[in-house]
Amino acid sequence: MMRNEQYQRVLRYFDRDGDGKISAAELSHRLALMGGELKLNEAEAAVESLDSDGDGLLGLDDFIGLMEKAGEEEKTKDLREAFEMYDADRNGFITPKEVKKMLRKLGEFKSVDECKAMIKPFDLNGDGVISFEEFKLMMQ
Repeated sequence: MMRNEQYQRVLRYFDRDGDGKISAAELSHRLALMGGELKLNEAEAAVESLDSDGDGLLGLDDFIGLMEKAGEEEKTKDLREAFEMYDADRNGFITPKEVKKMLRKLGEFKSVDECKAMIKPFDLNGDGVISFEEFKLMMQ
C-alpha cells in the first residue's frame, strides 16, 4: 500500500491541472523541469501505448505501469553493461574462458573446467556458453 501512495504523490506532481490523470503535455513538461527530455510527440506515443482506458491520459494504474517499465528498462541496461564486462570478445556470449578471466580480475582463481561447471546450470540450450537471455535469468 505504501508504494501505491508514493505513486499517487508522484502522479500529483506530474498532474498540473489536478484532474487525477497525466496528459502527454504534462508528462513532457514535468520531465523537462526534472532535467530530462521527452519531446511532445514522444510523450504522446508513451501515453498512447500505456493508456488502458483509451481516454488519451495516464491514470494511476497506467502511471504505475510506466514507472515499473522504466525500472525494468534501467535494470536491463545495467545487466547489459555487466554482461559486456564478461563478454571480452564482444561476440554476444560468455565463454568459460571469459568467466575465468573476469574472476581472475576479481581475485578469484578458477580453472576453465570449474568455470564450465559454474555456467552449466544456466546454459539452457546446452551450447557451453551464456547468452544475454541466459545471463538475465542467472542474475535474477
